[in-house]
Amino acid sequence: MDTLTLASVWVDSPSKLILGALTGLAFGFILQRGSVTRFNTIVDQLRLKDFTVLKVMLTAIIVGGIGIYTMRAVGMDVPLHIKGTKVLGIVLGGGIFGIGMAILGYCPGTVVAAVGDGSRHAWFGILGMFVGAIAYTQTYPMLKAPILSKADLGKITIASELGVNPLLVFIPLTIGAIIFFVILEKRARSSAT
Repeated sequence: MDTLTLASVWVDSPSKLILGALTGLAFGFILQRGSVTRFNTIVDQLRLKDFTVLKVMLTAIIVGGIGIYTMRAVGMDVPLHIKGTKVLGIVLGGGIFGIGMAILGYCPGTVVAAVGDGSRHAWFGILGMFVGAIAYTQTYPMLKAPILSKADLGKITIASELGVNPLLVFIPLTIGAIIFFVILEKRARSSAT
């Protein structure tokens, strides 16, 4: 977002920026309280030893999805900003993201929260995000046609592909998550004894 656009958003609706800042602060607090701002929690998730991150993120996806689609179902005007599904770009970006997360032990959200939690080495992640963002903006014109536009499936969702109400997608997801969480908890209790 450039300075002019940011300034126009502030002039048009400072309450949106304040609400966004408060939401970000609450999100960071929840990440910190859930222990996902800790290096060991992230690394142990990648090593399949601690599933705290998966539980937090899956719960957020389910609660957020049900909340958004319920608000839309009752007539609230909640805009969706669905990004295009550009398969090659997603695979490449996911690979870079995964490598960075494995090396640093944080993802973009948790690294900012970790800085707030007092982690000094998380500052390298913040620096890396800025360097990566600058590198991406500088190379985007070269990458757009040969890589980022390949295998473009458009703006699709699971619900749109299945032709069902989006809330119906969350029923099996919620049931599956509950079963998965119960299995994880039983496994954790049995390995602790």
